[in-house]
Amino acid sequence: MRKSHPVRRVVLASAATVSAVVLLLSLKPASDPATASAAGAAAQQTAGQRPQGGARAGSGTVTGDAAQTQYGAVQVRLTVSAGKITEAEAVQAPKGGLSDQKTQLAIPRLNQAAVAAGSADIDSVSGATYTSEGYKKSLQSALDKVEPAASGADGPAAGSSGPAQARTVTGKAAQTQYGPVQVRITVSAGKITEAEAVQAPKGGLSDQKTQLAIPRLNQAAVAAGSADIDAVSGATYTSTGYRQSLQSALDQAGD
Repeated sequence: MRKSHPVRRVVLASAATVSAVVLLLSLKPASDPATASAAGAAAQQTAGQRPQGGARAGSGTVTGDAAQTQYGAVQVRLTVSAGKITEAEAVQAPKGGLSDQKTQLAIPRLNQAAVAAGSADIDSVSGATYTSEGYKKSLQSALDKVEPAASGADGPAAGSSGPAQARTVTGKAAQTQYGPVQVRITVSAGKITEAEAVQAPKGGLSDQKTQLAIPRLNQAAVAAGSADIDAVSGATYTSTGYRQSLQSALDQAGD
């Protein structure tokens, strides 16, 4: 019987070992395609579930940027609850001369249209084209500022207690010798975070007194957190009406 040469046996054994290593390496992929595919699909699904910029689920009050028009600025403020516009108002609008008539004609209709549409895709009011266009621009700006919905890991877990939602209430109009005063406040966690007069005496000397008094009264209402605020010197009637309407709003907020 012929004996195998020792050197040949060593060479054959080495070749077999190298072949086995090469085979194992060729069978093991650098990455698992199934795992990578599943991860990619999961990422796409998660991205698809996240709300886009147009999804609105916040609550509170937001004010759009002032839109300049040929006849003056238009600025819109929205009250949003659970992602829906519940109230719209123009805190600035063209005034003086013919602009007063156009503003009185257009703004109530635009406010109503904004609430009904829930977006800035509303029709212009005939005869008030510039005011309408400015309104829509500021309205869109306000909508852009509303917090988007939070979901998954990006938001609070279901059932968890998040921050108290803001609530906006409008007091009853208080009649004064020079015209009605009506106050709207935003309340969060039992505190007044914002106050404004949606109605105030206007025309002639009343314009000056309103411009003097209302900003101070708004600031005082937020600082005091109540209707126990001082009257503004030189605007006693406006101050008294403001406090009456402010108390009315606070009474509603406490219900």
